Amino acid sequence: MPPDLPAQAIRLASRRAHLSAQGTTLYRAAHTTETGGLYTLEVAAEVGVLSLYAALDGREEQRLAAVWAETLGLASVYLKRRPQQARHAANVQRDWLSPQRPLLGAEVAELTAREDGVSYLIRPGSDLSIGLFTDARPARRWVREHAHGRVLNTFAYTCGFGLNAALAGAEAVKNLDLSRKVLTWGQQNYALSGVLAPDRDFISGDVFDWLTRLARRPERFDLVVLDPPSFARGKAGVWRSERDYAGLASRAVALLAPGGRVLAMNNHAGVSGSAFAGLVRAGAPELHVTETFGAGEDYPGAAHLKVLVGRVPG
Repeated sequence: MPPDLPAQAIRLASRRAHLSAQGTTLYRAAHTTETGGLYTLEVAAEVGVLSLYAALDGREEQRLAAVWAETLGLASVYLKRRPQQARHAANVQRDWLSPQRPLLGAEVAELTAREDGVSYLIRPGSDLSIGLFTDARPARRWVREHAHGRVLNTFAYTCGFGLNAALAGAEAVKNLDLSRKVLTWGQQNYALSGVLAPDRDFISGDVFDWLTRLARRPERFDLVVLDPPSFARGKAGVWRSERDYAGLASRAVALLAPGGRVLAMNNHAGVSGSAFAGLVRAGAPELHVTETFGAGEDYPGAAHLKVLVGRVPG
């Protein structure tokens, strides 16, 4: 634990003080590059979500939560433990990794927080993921500013990209994810913004299977959003972004209308920006890269997230 923890919390909080005035109450208050790799803190309105990347005893966890609660005026603080090899632990020690009850304060099953003025339903104690990945705020903003026509949002999770495409005035938006549960959560996010969409716009199923099926249909998309996990198991076997992204890019480009665009994301820390661009080029050589960027301003020094925008000829 840093000896100057209260001063650190005040210093880091001051760097994000302007966000609420910009319509954002969902953000990262402390990133690992600012805490020596020890922890991160997500803020969702009046609730904090503390993620630990090193082992602390119970007293140290309580002190960390209490200092941040006092600094930011948080009503509750939830805890996520993120050991280096968490994939297996996530299946067998879920209650220890992500306790459903808060470390500090009253239990908050769900709440509404805002990002760039858009409201999202957050569930701080439900799992390691609370409903929205805050590092992708610039990518969602890009979609809000550029989406039009027909949009396909793959690996949709709670449909943040799809919602922003709909708010941008896109003609049609399809959200595709393996989990019906998170798609239902996404429909609740749509409802918070008063966006009406039919159930057929929320498609539950294996993304790779659906990309093959969609390629057989005549309709094409003006934007395809790719936000896959770094690792997943599916019908076709094990997916690894550092090995398999080229094939995903190829499938996405096959669904584009003339002049259509892909917004592709990779959050594997072991894949550099240049390596990611190389994977996309290998799978979709016809794609002209127009923009690249990364995580939001509340992620100083972060290099894990790579975002690439590419367009096919019109």
